[in-house]
Amino acid sequence: MPTTPTRRRLFPRGSWPRARRVADVLRTETVGGVLLVSAAAAALLFANSPWRDAYTALAGFTVGPAALHLDLSLATWAADGLLAVFFFVVGLELKREFLAGDLRDPRTALLPVAAAVGGMAVPALIYVAINLANPDALVGWAIPTATDIAFALAVLAVIGTHLPTALRTFLLTLAVVDDLLAITVIAVFYTDRLSVAALLGALVPLALFTLAVQRGVRSWWVLLPLAALTWVLVHASGVHATVAGVLLGFVVPVLGRRRVHGVSLSEHFEHRWRPLSAGFAVPVFAFFAAGVTVVGGNGNGNGDGGGGGGGIGAALADTVTLGVVAGLVVGKTVGVLGATWLVQRCTRAELSDDLSWWDLLGLAQLAGIGFTVSLLVGELAFGTGTPQDDHVKIGVLGGSLLAALLATVVLRTRNAHYRRIRDVESQQEDRTRPDG
Repeated sequence: MPTTPTRRRLFPRGSWPRARRVADVLRTETVGGVLLVSAAAAALLFANSPWRDAYTALAGFTVGPAALHLDLSLATWAADGLLAVFFFVVGLELKREFLAGDLRDPRTALLPVAAAVGGMAVPALIYVAINLANPDALVGWAIPTATDIAFALAVLAVIGTHLPTALRTFLLTLAVVDDLLAITVIAVFYTDRLSVAALLGALVPLALFTLAVQRGVRSWWVLLPLAALTWVLVHASGVHATVAGVLLGFVVPVLGRRRVHGVSLSEHFEHRWRPLSAGFAVPVFAFFAAGVTVVGGNGNGNGDGGGGGGGIGAALADTVTLGVVAGLVVGKTVGVLGATWLVQRCTRAELSDDLSWWDLLGLAQLAGIGFTVSLLVGELAFGTGTPQDDHVKIGVLGGSLLAALLATVVLRTRNAHYRRIRDVESQQEDRTRPDG
């Protein structure tokens, strides 16, 4: 007797190990998200207070060896140095997802990849459409394309305690693909100059680092100098130094016989470095990147803490700000939701039984929370301290806040719906359970 083919499900439940790892990541990123928001709030307070000059002086304080062209400001060290730790963790996550996670199966990977591509393409198109009459602003097309996973997961963890695990898993996977695309964009489109000699030189310590980790070496005194030298040479090459972090993460083995306390070396490194990334590197970057005057300014454009961008009034009159906000709030929602719908139509797949399109709407709005990478791209596109960079910051902060509020309204409603369902199921179980 012929059997009816099973229709593919979108957002399957997933295995227990995967669900447990999602829960672990959520706990870490939730704390990191709270620290990220706190750091950004502190930066805004300082930048709009009588102590704004002290804040600007701290961000501009230069430290490092001038002979190696590393006499950088603290703000630059945060963007180029500390964020390399963040992207190292991203590299570890990307490789594991492609070799041992959800992205190893092309059929499973199709949906989050399509959603991530849609969630980057539509915001970029919206930004370009709004800035067509302002050619100088088109360089910032990639600003609204990134999703801040720490920020988004922190919001989801607070408002979505009863939402299905499959939805959280999808957000994580989408963010992983989003990070990969963002890294590619930074490396390809925001490299103004390229020193081939320095880039080729970076391959030497990277190769030695690869050889060491492939042999199971974990000693910091071996790996850290090689990683630092790779970072220095990539920085000198003109490619953004955070790309070095991704490359270093890519070469750490995920599979193989060499295990550390029962886990792969990649998982071991991620366990060690993710808290530093989420708890220190990203919040410090946010503290230096989010400080923008929103209550007015002198309009001098020199980034001296006096509101070179002219405050929120000038920002709202700038198509750069409007493009960023529209890209994050409208573009991300349309891109993620639209791509998911197209996959469903083209593959004739069905949503998982415990999900609805309202859940996906909330998730798509949540993907509009852009912060870390968006601010970084803004600095690369327009230059630190320029009026346009200040407007980018206001657009990213405002757009992310609006996206978070919209997602909160939808997901809180869905969360209450799932809570009622579970309460009813619990009552039914109580009625059918035999007494004593």
